[in-house]
Amino acid sequence: MQTRLTRRQQEIYDFLVLNEHRFTHPPTLAELCDAMNLSSRGSMHKQVQALVEAGLVEPMNGRRRGIRLTQTGEEDAEERSQGLPFLGKIAAGRPLEAVTDDQRMQIPEWMTGPSRNCFVLTVTGDSMIEEGILDGDLVVIEQASTARNGDIVVALVDEAEATLKRIEQKPGEVILHPANSSMQPMHYAPDQVRIQGKLIGQLRTYH
Repeated sequence: MQTRLTRRQQEIYDFLVLNEHRFTHPPTLAELCDAMNLSSRGSMHKQVQALVEAGLVEPMNGRRRGIRLTQTGEEDAEERSQGLPFLGKIAAGRPLEAVTDDQRMQIPEWMTGPSRNCFVLTVTGDSMIEEGILDGDLVVIEQASTARNGDIVVALVDEAEATLKRIEQKPGEVILHPANSSMQPMHYAPDQVRIQGKLIGQLRTYH
């Protein structure tokens, strides 16, 4: 889903997705308020209207003014149920070409927040260990083409090699900083580096 929703809008949309088959008919605003323990019908109407404008839900006409998922919303729900794309390995050391695997992975909703435009990578290397990012960790990346200085990003170098680093952008120069005091920052011309996403989550196993 490309549309960015507020946290409340996401909660309402998630509720409709997860409870689509619970209701014998598309729920009204009042029924949604009761089901989600929300007191303000006016606020619910405002949030649902935003979902309508996003093309995810639609109001039904006639005697029952229920709210149902659009075809876009149903397709998005199906995609969400399959999990996030798992795109292989990303280096946290020297740049390593990202390996694309045709897999998907279930990630908790609270980790991705309002954005579902995310993917998952496995970290290789130890250049980010002082940020607590270890070899073998899984990182959740929100797709983005820009970042603020200090963000940890997936940077594609020379359109061939991807690496996970903290970025610093200066006029005429991009610096990719490791989080390992034994390693040196990497300096590139701006046209050598393309940001592919920003770190928003991390998972680890101990076996």
